[in-house]
Amino acid sequence: MGWSAAQYSRFLDDRTRPARDLLHAVPLEAPGQVVDLGCGPGNSTALLVERFPEAQVIGLDSDPDMIATAQRNLPECRFEMTRIEDWLPEVLPDLIFANASLQWVDDHETLFPHLLDLVAPGGALAVQMPDNLDEPSHRAMREVASHPRWSARLVQANARRQPLIPAHRLHALLRPLCTKVDVWRTIYHFELAGVDAIVEWFKGSALRPYLEALTEEEGRQFLLTYREEIAPFYPECDGRALLAFPRFFLVASRA
Repeated sequence: MGWSAAQYSRFLDDRTRPARDLLHAVPLEAPGQVVDLGCGPGNSTALLVERFPEAQVIGLDSDPDMIATAQRNLPECRFEMTRIEDWLPEVLPDLIFANASLQWVDDHETLFPHLLDLVAPGGALAVQMPDNLDEPSHRAMREVASHPRWSARLVQANARRQPLIPAHRLHALLRPLCTKVDVWRTIYHFELAGVDAIVEWFKGSALRPYLEALTEEEGRQFLLTYREEIAPFYPECDGRALLAFPRFFLVASRA
């Protein structure tokens, strides 16, 4: 799945707000090495550099456009292109920070204990993921993708993200290995410039798997149909609309 750093970055301030809240909950004072797992265009990496100026901060992402953009934005940092599933650190970092990236990786019951094993003793795993598959924005994606016109090619896109595992299950998986596991959920409400801006928001994230599977003209028709589907759920006031943005947070402190 290809990404566009420019499209993703159109709403970067709002997209970065959950990362700020996640970082605020990290209990570490002076980690030696910090890894930004799925760093995107480097917005979350910049927060880590600001919070931990003495640490070695490394950004990892599987998309070349994201890595190139992050490197331009933060030339003093080290960035590597790799898939989260394939990554193994040379030295166990004190903090693994995963902002809006792990939702694209399968089998969280295996993934989360594995990532915690990659954290140095006394360090932390900090994760933020969207928890919005039941929102009108995402229900509409699946419904439009099920239309006979596109359904044969969009089966995989519809299955690209699975529901998050329940918080109590994740807590049970990690708690025996930790001194503390902090889990919470927040719903942000971002004011955007109408329904068209909501479509543009998701063109930079959740709509990517659908558009990748279609031709340019089919993608344009898909987006028009998608806009019609979501419009009743996001009424505009003075040209503005509120986008509900539920997020799941986890900070696991390794024993």
